[in-house]
Amino acid sequence: MKINIMNVDNTVKGELELSPDVFGREIRPDIISRVIAWQLAKRRAGTHSTKGISEVSGTTRKPYKQKGTGRARHGSLRSPQFRKGAVIFGPVVRSHEYDLQKKVRTLGLMSALSAKLLENNLLVVDFVAANVSKTKQFKDVLKTLGVPGDVLILGADGQHLALQKAASNLFNIDVLPQIGSNVYDIMRRTKLIVTPEAIQQLQGRLVKSPSAEKRSS
Repeated sequence: MKINIMNVDNTVKGELELSPDVFGREIRPDIISRVIAWQLAKRRAGTHSTKGISEVSGTTRKPYKQKGTGRARHGSLRSPQFRKGAVIFGPVVRSHEYDLQKKVRTLGLMSALSAKLLENNLLVVDFVAANVSKTKQFKDVLKTLGVPGDVLILGADGQHLALQKAASNLFNIDVLPQIGSNVYDIMRRTKLIVTPEAIQQLQGRLVKSPSAEKRSS
């Protein structure tokens, strides 16, 4: 599998070999959905909380005697049926995080990358040679490439910092190092732009994964 390496002026610089173990996977929407749900669950703060009957301020005295009043029996004005009373079985502070197997997470990432390639929404662009570091320059480059917005850019580790600074004021544009590539950010953006160095690092990291080894054996 080969893909063109583009210059910032939208001309072809060369070709790059793509590993079929990473970019030639069967598209698995079920795995992608599982990984996205896992990611979003990890992001939840879990700070939702309500006051139980032991936490509500108020008297502990019985409001009136048990019998003889013709009214319902009550033992506390802090009960949930009274105004400013407690909430029974309400939400408590907790973590929504749960475990997901590494091979499932890796397979989800490979499936997301393969989906972008299949949809022709994957571009390999060499930003390093052009030394793109200014916001206006970066915006002009994206316009020349035909991706004015809604794009995720993956750079090699350390290489992404200049791009991140240039894109920080632009709407709907995310810049991540390849080590931070994830299914949620890839799928939430229409276009995916990756530098050649990031492609090589991605393939070197993912091809060694258990799911890739199992597929090749």
